[in-house]
Amino acid sequence: MTAEPCDTNTTCDRTGGDDECCVRLTTLLLLAALTVCAQAATYSRAGMRYDGVICVDAATGRVLAEDSADYPGRPASVTKLMTLLLVLEDIESGAIRSDRKVKATREAARTGGSQVWLAEGESFTVDELLHALMLQSANDAAVALAVDRASSTAAFVARMNERASRLGMAATRFASPNGLTEGAGPHDRSTARDLARLCVELVKKPAALKYASTRSFMLFRPGGRSIQLTNHNHLLTDYRGCDGLKTGYTSASNASIATTAVRDGRRVIAIVLGCDSPAGAKPEQRIRDQLAGELMDVGFASLAALAEAEAAKQASLKVAPKTRGRPAREPDIWDWLADLFSF
Repeated sequence: MTAEPCDTNTTCDRTGGDDECCVRLTTLLLLAALTVCAQAATYSRAGMRYDGVICVDAATGRVLAEDSADYPGRPASVTKLMTLLLVLEDIESGAIRSDRKVKATREAARTGGSQVWLAEGESFTVDELLHALMLQSANDAAVALAVDRASSTAAFVARMNERASRLGMAATRFASPNGLTEGAGPHDRSTARDLARLCVELVKKPAALKYASTRSFMLFRPGGRSIQLTNHNHLLTDYRGCDGLKTGYTSASNASIATTAVRDGRRVIAIVLGCDSPAGAKPEQRIRDQLAGELMDVGFASLAALAEAEAAKQASLKVAPKTRGRPAREPDIWDWLADLFSF
């Protein structure tokens, strides 16, 4: 197989019985998928590496396939999913409304990277900034939302880490609301497994999938300065049933993605963390997307196998045959006397 993870140790959730067979099956399917698709891929996977990958059942969090899922990496803009979660929870609690106007601060206006070029003092609704966050991956929108929801970005980041702790994301430490960190850091750190935990929580919210699945959105400005936002997640069009979630890339963090799809009433979540290719940025982003699609394929195959195994198990249960003839009579005193004097 041409894909070599940074950490060669693979941790599988093997609990015995049907679970063990399922994990073994999905591991073999994953290896086969990676090998076959590597040969047919648009971009060569020679020398490709990743920090970790995982696919889980969105309904239960059950691991369907994984490799190096606990290896730490930098999630880049996938970090924005925690910002999305906190803002949506504030809307659900009544702390804010989605039509609330948020004024961009000087800090937001000076934020670099992917952005919607907020000007200091410019106002947009929470709904508009969430579209900018999820489609354009706007770092300035993330800062504007963070400052609005806390006294500062540092205070908001503290909220992010507290929420991560409650979700059981023990290996995660956020340093920004957007994943844009530079130089010596500190940098956002997480694992594929922790990011899957975050996504399991997010997909419970229809609003999260609404923003994550929107393909385009017009951010209106006066004076002909409106911006057409386009979702960076190519799997929304390239993978059947995909309706989210978030891509991420920086030159220091490489390419990551958290994605989800639903088929036949079943939903899976796949994470690819820190995909790196010597061919450059665009190839590694495409390879990242292909890996995520293959992981979801494995996930759906695993869920189908589990469903078939459960159906077979139920069919094999024998119903006790009914007693033929008249029902047995309860013994009475005459039976007792007969037994007493019989010899």
